[in-house]
Amino acid sequence: MKVLKTTKSLCPECLSVINAEIYEDNGVVFIRKNCSKHGYFEDVYWSDYKLFEIANKYEYIGDGIKNPRTNNKQGCPYDCGICPSHKSHTVLAIIDVTNRCNLKCPICFANAAATGYVYEPTIDEIREMLKNLRSNQPVAPNSIQFSGGEPTVRDDLPEIISMAKELGFRHVEVNTNGIRIAKDPDYLKKLLDAGLSTLYLQFDGLTPEPYIIARGINLLDIKLKVIENARKLGLDSIVLVPTVVRGVNDNQIGSIIKFAANNSDVVRGVNFQPVSITGRINKEKLKEMRITIPDVIKLAEEQTNGEIKVNDFYPIPVVVPISKAIGILKGRRYQEFTNHQHCGMATLIISENGKIIPITRYVNVEKFMESMKKIYEYNGGIKSKLYLINALRYVSFSMIKDLLLPIFLHGDYESLGNFMRKVVLIGCMHFMDPYNFDLERIQRCTIHYAVPNGKIIPFCTMNSIHRPIIERMYSK
Repeated sequence: MKVLKTTKSLCPECLSVINAEIYEDNGVVFIRKNCSKHGYFEDVYWSDYKLFEIANKYEYIGDGIKNPRTNNKQGCPYDCGICPSHKSHTVLAIIDVTNRCNLKCPICFANAAATGYVYEPTIDEIREMLKNLRSNQPVAPNSIQFSGGEPTVRDDLPEIISMAKELGFRHVEVNTNGIRIAKDPDYLKKLLDAGLSTLYLQFDGLTPEPYIIARGINLLDIKLKVIENARKLGLDSIVLVPTVVRGVNDNQIGSIIKFAANNSDVVRGVNFQPVSITGRINKEKLKEMRITIPDVIKLAEEQTNGEIKVNDFYPIPVVVPISKAIGILKGRRYQEFTNHQHCGMATLIISENGKIIPITRYVNVEKFMESMKKIYEYNGGIKSKLYLINALRYVSFSMIKDLLLPIFLHGDYESLGNFMRKVVLIGCMHFMDPYNFDLERIQRCTIHYAVPNGKIIPFCTMNSIHRPIIERMYSK
């Protein structure tokens, strides 16, 4: 057994901040902690120590924002809002537009049926939240997700989307179970006409069983109908979002990836989300359900028969050098994915003639990123331009011409969008719960909720601590 680091965590019972150790034992990384009131807790942090160490090579510490909304008073994570201790700026912003829902999923973060009250910000409150997010310095978020509950239960969602576009959000996505969109194509058209960019579609598998277990009802036909409606209406950006639970749908990771590849005219990505444990759970049940990022990417290799391999996946901050390099060349600041290196891993695939081809077959990622680092380290001089030319040595000619060159020439949202329409993102993002909570990860979160009281709250603290407080404060 080897202690890898000490950190701070939460007691899953009382949510007090307590000391924790991250340690390795027999090739598995665990987190352990002891609460003076509620005793000892232990959980799997990452199921593969070698991958844990590989991910550490891609650590990037961000510089936060210049205009935090709260002060350091109670300490992390109670000061969330964003406080001066936060090390990353907002990349994806989220606003929950309701906690009402047309489902009653047992694994949901929040819904009115479970809480007993309705949280539904007004149009004016949402406008102020959007303006608050756009005031972030030195770089404002370009992407907003409207979530819930189920946001499509609001008839005024098109108006909300239109307002977000007017306030400067280039990318607007809706997190949905798809029920209304499957049944009402006219409603989807209204969303598209208002400026919808992407549907973030709950998608737990390609058989009825995962939906029956996790959602209480077979929704497979609903999911397929959403994709059909999107195709008919010209929406070419759906992200499939499976909540992965061990023993429920972990046998469908490969089939979901293949489905995405076969529908790449409409599907832009898959974001596997290992289940977060909401509420109290006993040790045996926790062990039974827990699945981590290394488990998911190993299953991806196994279930695609090696078309995607474990070493095709990289931690999210691997792309930071590209943002910094283009920023130097264009003389402006871009979004930087300075997430904690253990928050998520991803790869890009290209679907050709029924085959899945990871982008790593076209790009030497490590050498390409090393050249990107040199571009910003030399701060835009002649050496920076030489390293840009050098970087292209590590990319196939077809990839340069069709995909990468427009991004470096223009450095704009449209070029990035065109690039993403030619690939499919396969990612795995493991949001924390009080059992595996690590304050180091919280301080580098780039996915932030805006709430009506002017605060901007990192994803995992919102769903572990702050949600019931905020929603009760503004509930009906």
